[in-house]
Amino acid sequence: MKLFDVYPLYDVTPVSAKGIEVWDDKGQKYLDFYGGHAVISIGHTHPHYVKRIEDQLEKIAFYSNSVQNPVQEALAEKLGKASGCENYTLFMCNSGAEANENALKMASFHTGKAKVIAFRNSFHGRTSAAVATTDNPKINAPINLQQEVTFLPLNDFDAFEKAISSEGYCAVILEAIQGVGGLDEPTTEFYQFIAEKCKENGVVLIADEVQSGYGRSGKFFAFQHHGIQPDIISIAKGMGNGFPVGGILIHESFQASYGLLGTTFGGNHLACAASLAVLEVLEDENLVDNAAALGLYFRTKAAAVPEIIRVKGRGLMIGLEFDFEVADLRKKLIYDHYMFTGSANNKKLLRFLPALNITKEHIDLFFEALQKALK
Repeated sequence: MKLFDVYPLYDVTPVSAKGIEVWDDKGQKYLDFYGGHAVISIGHTHPHYVKRIEDQLEKIAFYSNSVQNPVQEALAEKLGKASGCENYTLFMCNSGAEANENALKMASFHTGKAKVIAFRNSFHGRTSAAVATTDNPKINAPINLQQEVTFLPLNDFDAFEKAISSEGYCAVILEAIQGVGGLDEPTTEFYQFIAEKCKENGVVLIADEVQSGYGRSGKFFAFQHHGIQPDIISIAKGMGNGFPVGGILIHESFQASYGLLGTTFGGNHLACAASLAVLEVLEDENLVDNAAALGLYFRTKAAAVPEIIRVKGRGLMIGLEFDFEVADLRKKLIYDHYMFTGSANNKKLLRFLPALNITKEHIDLFFEALQKALK
């Protein structure tokens, strides 16, 4: 049997990794400045992370959500304190798409309505409702198009007010920093306007923090740069440092009932151990502040490269925009300089999404290679 051929692959076969260093099957070392789509938040095979999972594996790896799980309860308490979101409750699942699927489902239950407002160039996942709110017709099958979604431009106050004032909307879903879309952001004024109008119209505000959460932006959640409080927050990617895990934080004003949401694998013992390890390392190594500081340092380095026309994003969710498409540049960085970077829907944007415990020296190495690759 062959693999279903849906991924364009670089000719690199990683076999081991530590920190931001990755080795392939030929013994070549690479520096990982992409973290597998911002998943590696505390570095590959961090010793505390490995020990946490090993210790849990020796006790119990999995049981369903039909029994008490103290590891899940410990994670909820730790996450509430670390994020400043103690007035939320936690529902765990397995991925970012599933997190957004459950967030949209909760919004529909809560309001009794079905329509959704999303934004142009958004990406919220590939499952049914999540992909319907993703602004990419190529990955929406006819079955997904049964969902009623209105796509609006970012930072257009008039268009947003006109849409949300009409009937039938259950939710607004928004990335504080668009990931796949290319690091565009709502202004603080626009995000606050969205929050205000959602409250006025009884519409649920969903903050998609799947990629921008867990310290990546220089705050625990990227919406915290804007002084608003969403109704539901979706999380995944950096949450488990590579272990498949996701979840939603649901404001305590929402009513739970038995059977409302459910999952077989979500919140299992191993997933919770991995997620606890991430939170512990974020705290012990002060990585949220490190992301903020190194984001500023990255910008100072970028200012010295004349080919860069714009720096986008915050913290270590950041990108470099050029006046040319970057596909060949990415190949040079991989094959000539042994560095992983990322792309976006904006073909002229190079994305930089490393582990949050990188150093200034790592950034210096990246810019040395970048300047060579640009020659």
